[in-house]
Amino acid sequence: MGDFVLKESESELDSDEELQEAFAKGLLKPGLNEEIERIEKKYANNVADLKAKLKEFKLKLPWVETLDLITTVAPLAPDVALQMQETAQRRKNIKENSKGKQQYDPTQDPVLNEFKRENLIHRQAQAAVVEGIKRLKELGIPTKRPDDYFAEMAKTDEHMQKVRKNLMAKQAAQARTEKVRQLREQKKIAKRVQIDAKLKQQADKKQMLEQLKRVRKGKSADLDFLEDNKGKGNKGKGPQNKINKKRANKDKKFGFGGKKKGSKLNTRESSNQMDGFNSSSKKKPFNFKTKNFKPNKKPQKNQRPGKSKRKNLKR
Repeated sequence: MGDFVLKESESELDSDEELQEAFAKGLLKPGLNEEIERIEKKYANNVADLKAKLKEFKLKLPWVETLDLITTVAPLAPDVALQMQETAQRRKNIKENSKGKQQYDPTQDPVLNEFKRENLIHRQAQAAVVEGIKRLKELGIPTKRPDDYFAEMAKTDEHMQKVRKNLMAKQAAQARTEKVRQLREQKKIAKRVQIDAKLKQQADKKQMLEQLKRVRKGKSADLDFLEDNKGKGNKGKGPQNKINKKRANKDKKFGFGGKKKGSKLNTRESSNQMDGFNSSSKKKPFNFKTKNFKPNKKPQKNQRPGKSKRKNLKR
């Protein structure tokens, strides 16, 4: 059996070498190392059978059902024709100037030029429409839809109700989203206004305290800011600033008897009357009406003892 395998392998090597030699000499032909005869197809133009087959399955319907038309190309519009002629002449001049002689331009071929091809299709469709309308009028078939035309829908009422519900749900969702967005914007604006008002109030308060501190230290004698702040505090739309017309008419008719409630409360003038508390003092109280306030030019010296003296006192 070993001799048989050895002989088979030697025959395979010989066949490979033979194939290589044949390939080098050019003896190998296509077709799995074997030449295959090519059979040429023969086409027969059997016009009679083709016409008979066409007549067999051709539908004999009136022209209104098929609307078949064979027409020529409609004439080109003057403005479009002029524009295309100018473009072609411009391209021709450019090519003649660059190369010295005119060559074949594939863009001028209507088969390769997409714009020209589409223009030809459009013009042929125009001619077909004109011819078709003419034939329809001859047959007495209307070509325009009347104003009171009513066509029944192919969809059922249940389907249209579903469509309507879906549209209504989408509109409601959009309206809800828009309302939420508006409320969010309003909250942002209100918060911004509130923060601005609070910051302004803090700034006014800080400014008033600084002016009051200057007055206390004797660096300023102007107290107009107190009156201004008082006027600012009374402004507004609160219930205390609302005018009672009925009360005003009665006061105008019967007169105003005077304030009864809170008549014993202290006022600015009564609080400044210090005569009964310190009769020996000749210093007059501060008059807020005249505002004759003169700060002390020479502040009093600090009477506190020094550090060394305080240490000695502790001992």
